[in-house]
Amino acid sequence: MTKKNSTSSRRNSKSLTSTEVRAFRKKVHDHFREHGRDLPWRKRVNPYRVLISEIMLQQTQVDRVIEKYKEFLAIFPTFADLAAAPLPQLLSLWSGLGYNRRALALKALAQKVVDEHKGRLPSDRDQLLALPGIGNYTAGAVMAFAFNKPVVFMDTNIRRVYIHEFFQDRQGVHDDELIPLVERTMDPADPRTWYNALMDYGTMLKQQHANPNRRSAHYTRQSPFENSSRQVRGRILKILVADAPLTALQIVKRVAMEAERVKSSLVQMEKEGFIRKKGRLFVI
Repeated sequence: MTKKNSTSSRRNSKSLTSTEVRAFRKKVHDHFREHGRDLPWRKRVNPYRVLISEIMLQQTQVDRVIEKYKEFLAIFPTFADLAAAPLPQLLSLWSGLGYNRRALALKALAQKVVDEHKGRLPSDRDQLLALPGIGNYTAGAVMAFAFNKPVVFMDTNIRRVYIHEFFQDRQGVHDDELIPLVERTMDPADPRTWYNALMDYGTMLKQQHANPNRRSAHYTRQSPFENSSRQVRGRILKILVADAPLTALQIVKRVAMEAERVKSSLVQMEKEGFIRKKGRLFVI
């Protein structure tokens, strides 16, 4: 258990002294030097590789992403390759990562980067936010990790670090209280390394301590996957990728879940562009 020190009870970034900021940075950097993870997207850094890793890592565990990331880059090494990717091949490759909307958004993003940015990912926040599938966190992460820009952003690991270090005696901590601390303590000389260090320190905290994020005002438990709509949709995609075209009845039988839920999912997935209907048959 980390000892409570002079920074642990602070709640206002303005009250932090330069000495305390340096001590906090040293703690995070020291941990990174000794225990930093050897992750493939931290090597040969470029904007495309960073973006793919960030999209894959949304709500998916690092260990599951590593091999998929390598396989993905081997098949789609550039924005142009991804933009031209056949949807069945893309969805087949994405299988196992979950949240398949991310794959569709990535393809749409790649097409927009090729068409509107000459195949180069923009480094400007507003331009990034205008791309499909990119929100505030991903825009900030891309700016920091791909372009080494000193931006402020929040994710579950960063939130965990700042709650643990600065709000050990508080419940319901809001991000509005954390963001000024992130800004105050950030290492502007090398934000890429700093945020990598924060991510790894936050991962360690989750493994070795009761999850500090439970004291966040934004904390919610992930809904169970078993018997969920996500499970229904995932099974439908897996079946169609492997053996399309199929009728709705054939899909219902193979999914082996409630027929009305499967049929409802088919309708929604067609609207979203995951699948197409040709007569009575569904295809990717």
